[in-house]
Amino acid sequence: MLRLSKKADYALLAMRHLAAEADRGATSTRELAESYDIPAELLAKVLQRLVRARLLESHQGIRGGYGLARPAASISVADVIQAIDGPLTVTACSEFDHSCDQFAKCNIRDPLWHIKDRIVAALSSMSVAELAADMIAPAPAAAAQPVAVVRSR
Repeated sequence: MLRLSKKADYALLAMRHLAAEADRGATSTRELAESYDIPAELLAKVLQRLVRARLLESHQGIRGGYGLARPAASISVADVIQAIDGPLTVTACSEFDHSCDQFAKCNIRDPLWHIKDRIVAALSSMSVAELAADMIAPAPAAAAQPVAVVRSR
C-alpha cells in the first residue's frame, strides 16, 4: 500500500497552515503543534527538514517562528513529501540501485516505475496554495450602500 509517513502528514499540515496564514508573519512551532495536537519535538524536527529543503524560513526572536520560503503556489505537494521522506519509490529497486537478485529478469519493474512517475506528476501538479485554498478567508465584500428609490407618476 502506498502511504505517506506521519512526518509527511505533519509537514503538509504545517505547510497548509503557513500558506493560509502567510500574511500574519512567522508562526511558532508551539502554535502549530497545539493547533493540530502534534508533539512539538517531532514537529520541530519536521520543520527543520523543511528549512533545509528551502521550503520554509526560520525567523529568530520574540516573534520568531516559521514562514514559507517562497510563494505557496510555487511549492508542490511533491516538494514537501520528498523533503521529508526522500524520493518516492514503489519498488525495492530503483533506477540507480540494481542490487536486487531479480533485476535482470524482472518484468514489472519498468511498468511500476511508470506508475511512480505518474504519482510524482500528480503530487507535483498540486501546490500548497491549492491545499490551503479553503482555509484562506475571502476579502470582505464592500459594504452595501443604501439606495434611494424614487417613484415617478
